[in-house]
Parts: sequence; structure tokens; C-alpha cells
Amino acid sequence: MKRIRKAVFPVAGLGSRFLPATKVMPKEMLPIVDKPIIQYAVEEAADAGITDMVFIIGRTKRAIADHFDKAYELENELVTRGKHDMLKIVEDTIPKGVNCIFIRQAEALGLGHAVLCAEAVVGNEPFAVLLADDLLDGATSVTKQMADVFNYNRCSVLGVMEVPREATGSYGVVSTEKDSGDLRRISGIVEKPKPEEAPSNLAVVGRYILTPQIFEHLRNLKPGTHGELQLTDAISALLREESVLAYRFDATRYDCGDKLGYLKATVELGMRHPEIGADFKRFLAERFGHA
Repeated sequence: MKRIRKAVFPVAGLGSRFLPATKVMPKEMLPIVDKPIIQYAVEEAADAGITDMVFIIGRTKRAIADHFDKAYELENELVTRGKHDMLKIVEDTIPKGVNCIFIRQAEALGLGHAVLCAEAVVGNEPFAVLLADDLLDGATSVTKQMADVFNYNRCSVLGVMEVPREATGSYGVVSTEKDSGDLRRISGIVEKPKPEEAPSNLAVVGRYILTPQIFEHLRNLKPGTHGELQLTDAISALLREESVLAYRFDATRYDCGDKLGYLKATVELGMRHPEIGADFKRFLAERFGHA
């Protein structure tokens, strides 16, 4: 089986929790300090050696395609003004050796449908899925951690973390064959179970390495609520024919689809920013007595 070369980014959602900011701007373009959320995810994938970035976009998400395109006018203006440091920032928006591919999802019919839209580009290869809302901050990119697990075990891998049992209704939740360790074989997966019905408190969090067999199961799904296809249901079907692993990643997760999570990420990454981090920490210390 081939190594992971392609990553799928489902970015066609409405971003309604951030209205009115997301009325005309995709939520994935909201900045964490000076870099949009989606760029953190792309850099994470590139760090794992992925070269083909496949964006599943809606008709209002043109800004994402523009962000990862060459900005001729801006670059020429920066050259003319001798602002070479800023020029490098613009040029580095797209990591070296990376191809960006954009696929229009005509209707927002669930995460499973978004992933299925990528089949023609992914083909018969294993691939990664990254949900940009989940900003995962670790010394080693989580996608690289999971790609290493895949390369050794040669089967699908889901990124998981422990969540409070009362929060299971917001996640896909897995049951596993063993109760300890960072890598476990999944025996079942349930989408947004009630706390009293959850098989565990291990939640799937925005990162997947999937074998191409997932597409067959996505095509065979019956649409659920609002005609949506759920990736969780396809993974549940995949479990019946091949192993799927749960990997408890080594990183801090910030839910940037949530206002509080977004602010936490902004503060944490702001304190480490090479340009303004020291001044920001000083401000926090003066304002709140700690940093």
C-alpha cells in the first residue's frame, strides 16, 4: 500500500457559530494572530510529507482558493517597495512542493459526502482527512504522528482524545479492544451518543488516515437526517472488513469552531509568536497578574 500523499480538507461548512464575521468570509479564514486557521492545517499536512492538498469547498468559499493562489499584484508591489520579508511571508503561504486542488461540493450533505467528493482525485490511495476547525498544537504534527502509525500498521487510523463523558454528544465516540495505551484497535464507533449510551469517552477529533476502501462504504450509505452522509457510518461499515486503529495523539487540541476555543488558541499561539509574543505575555502579566 502506498504512503500518504494526499490530504482532504472539508471546508464547505457555513460557520454559523461565528456570524456575522463569517457572513462573507469562510470560518477557515479567521486568523489565529496573523495566519488563517486553514493554513495551520495545510502546514501540518505538509509536515507529514503530504504534497496534494484537496479542498472540498462551497460556492461561498472562494477566499480559500484565493489564499492558496499566487498573488501577482501583491507580490509585484512588495518587490517594488523592497519589502522582501513580507514577500517571503506571502510566498510561503503555500509550502514548497505542494499542489492545491479545489473541488466544489454543490450541497453540504455531511462530512461523509464531502470526503466522497474527493474520490476522483484520491483514487486508489490511502489519504488523510483534516478538519481545520481542530487546531492541534504539538511538537510533531499530529498528521505526521498518524502517518507513521499508518506506515507501520497499514490500516486506517483515527485521531482520538479523552473527553468528559457529558461531552460525548458532540463527537464520534469509539469503543476499543483494550482499555489502555495510545494505540488501540477499534471495535465500534457511534456518532454523537448520549453520555449514558457512550461506549467510552474516547472521541474522534478532526484527524483521519483512511484506506481507499472507505469510498465504497460511503457510496453505499443511505442518507440520514437532512440527506447527509456521515463518515462515522462508513467507518463503522469499514470495521467489518478491516482493522481500524484509534491513536491518542500527542498534542493540545483547540476547537476553533467554537468561540472560546478560538480565543484560547489565539492567546496561546500569540504568547509564542516570534514577533509579538514577548510583548503580549508582558501585557497579560500586567493586565491579569500572570502570563
